[in-house]
Amino acid sequence: MRRPARTWIGTLLAAVTVVALAACSDSGWEDRCETTPEGVIECGADNRAPAPKIAGELLDGSHYDVTQDRGNVVVVNFWGSWCPPCVAEADDLEKTYQATRDLGVRFIGINVQDMRDKAIAFERGRVSYPSIFDPASRQALNFAIPPSFTPATIVLDREGRIAVVIRKAVRQEMLEPIVRTVAAEQPPQAGPR
Repeated sequence: MRRPARTWIGTLLAAVTVVALAACSDSGWEDRCETTPEGVIECGADNRAPAPKIAGELLDGSHYDVTQDRGNVVVVNFWGSWCPPCVAEADDLEKTYQATRDLGVRFIGINVQDMRDKAIAFERGRVSYPSIFDPASRQALNFAIPPSFTPATIVLDREGRIAVVIRKAVRQEMLEPIVRTVAAEQPPQAGPR
């Protein structure tokens, strides 16, 4: 019995997608880190990899590039208006942002697989930090965060390196101590001149 051409094409496209996603997500940074029993991926200061490029158009139409926040701890949160756990964690993210921003901590949301008007409506009144509009999830793939892991939160140290990855919804009582710990780290000392 012959299979219809559409079946073969669908199978081929699925295989190509799996290979492409594996190639995109094979950055090696995760191999340097340890996973806690709670599923939090922690990267020690000596084992951190530089974060991939984080830049794009914000929901308000302006532009963001993470390099403008170098010297600060940056908390990156992947979210979508269609995602019930994202709704549940929004207040905790905002409370953590408010509690830590005076420590040199910045938050940036990355809105994935969404329509701009729904994303803007979701964000309004929930969080005061900006979000990149990334409907194609390109930023998430750079971090090996497949769409099935939305929401996800990544904490970058002051040098722009991946310190912590959380691939589930966060609560303030979990996230704030992590952010405070990374913010309290001493920057490396410059060598003699």
